[in-house]
Amino acid sequence: MDNERGTVRSARAGLQSAPPDRARPPRSRHPLGAPPVPGSASPWILMYHSVAVEQEDPYRLTVSPERFAEQIGWLYRSGRRGVSVRELMRAHALGRDDRLVGLTFDDGYADIARYAVPTLQAYGFTATAYVVADLLGRDNGWDTEGPRKRLLTVQEVTGLAGAGWEIGSHGLGHRALPGLPPEALAVQARESRRLLEEAVGGPVTGFCYPYGAVDLPAALAVRDAGYDHACAIAHSPLTGRFALPRCYVGDRDGAWRLRAKQGRHRLRDAVTGLRHARREPRP
Repeated sequence: MDNERGTVRSARAGLQSAPPDRARPPRSRHPLGAPPVPGSASPWILMYHSVAVEQEDPYRLTVSPERFAEQIGWLYRSGRRGVSVRELMRAHALGRDDRLVGLTFDDGYADIARYAVPTLQAYGFTATAYVVADLLGRDNGWDTEGPRKRLLTVQEVTGLAGAGWEIGSHGLGHRALPGLPPEALAVQARESRRLLEEAVGGPVTGFCYPYGAVDLPAALAVRDAGYDHACAIAHSPLTGRFALPRCYVGDRDGAWRLRAKQGRHRLRDAVTGLRHARREPRP
């Protein structure tokens, strides 16, 4: 399975249900206490990281500028338009996302400003950059085996926002959230949002879990911090507005592989939807 750094931590789900109140309509049994993303299926979201030329890429996070241009060109020729997750979610709620695909860039590598932005602008596309709020202008020290990559500065982040990109939070320190105590989860979600809103001068409504690792306490902390949506990687019992699944994209992915990945996303989404439906209480 394609995933970030080869490890996607399985989501933990399950809240003990309170006794039913016959005076109220039955509640959703989705772990977050709300139905999954409105609509018949989760929107299609692609997960990128770095766009650059690298001799060593042990985590397979880098797509060359040439391959990236091919991938974006294929989306355009197939009648799709790349957009931010914020725009995608708005369109999805209205049932108008059929030809849209979410484009996301995790970690906030500085090379996306040099290589990804011009390519996307040429097609009228936008995207979401999920940045680590307290590491702007530094490097990816969490990748112990990978090449050091410079991260976007505050000025570069504001430049992306000015170019129509969505800026989302990737937490603080690029720490995996599952297992953190409630106080630390609250700081990760709220403080990262505050720092980014100060930087861009506007609301930050999207979150992305570092390493794609999400469990129920983490998702609840993100929801309670006031975010509108959050991205994970894999389909799971938490799949929905605060654990949106995404398709990893690497340098080996041409048109055929992207089509196959879209088909696999739809299949997994259908299976997940059936599982959600089985857990819903009957009227």
